[in-house]
Amino acid sequence: MDSWLRPVQLEGELVKLVPLQKSQKVDLVFAASDGKLWELWYTSVPSPKTIDSYLDIALSDQEKGKALPFAIINKKTNTIIGSTRFLNVDAKNKRVEIGATWYAKKAQRTGINTESKYLMLKYAFENLNCIAVEFRTHFHNHPSRNAILRLGAKQDGILRNHRVDEFGNFRDTVVFSILNSEWKTVKTSLEYKMGKSYLG
Repeated sequence: MDSWLRPVQLEGELVKLVPLQKSQKVDLVFAASDGKLWELWYTSVPSPKTIDSYLDIALSDQEKGKALPFAIINKKTNTIIGSTRFLNVDAKNKRVEIGATWYAKKAQRTGINTESKYLMLKYAFENLNCIAVEFRTHFHNHPSRNAILRLGAKQDGILRNHRVDEFGNFRDTVVFSILNSEWKTVKTSLEYKMGKSYLG
């Protein structure tokens, strides 16, 4: 694995991001079953049928240095509530994408996503010295697009007919990014938002 991106645990007030492991299989399916997230046609969330291949692909990409997947743990309940990862790793050009993110329905719109992304962005810019961090999402995934914009990312463009999904549908992919020159301002904004949420 590329030594630039090694397994790491990231911890905040609300969540812990721990390296994804096969031993988390049952807990991941339980989290995804809250809202039956795998039924969303425009996103890829593991179901009881797909969890094994989901883990195999994530861990294989990690071994190849192409990704670093995490399980997201709610510190209050000490339970897994979702998953996220660094992917499309480009060590030479110091770029990563944050994606493949999903949360149990009960964890959505709770401040958990903001803190998770903050921890990953902070690590990417301040430990890995990234020059840019990318986010990509399905054109039709409006909740995800809005969440990415709320983080402070800017839209780079739309890759039209970027992929073909399992049903034969063409996927337009919306690309966003945050640059290292923007991180200080984005960090201040995220810390302000998180401070408000911690205060209730």
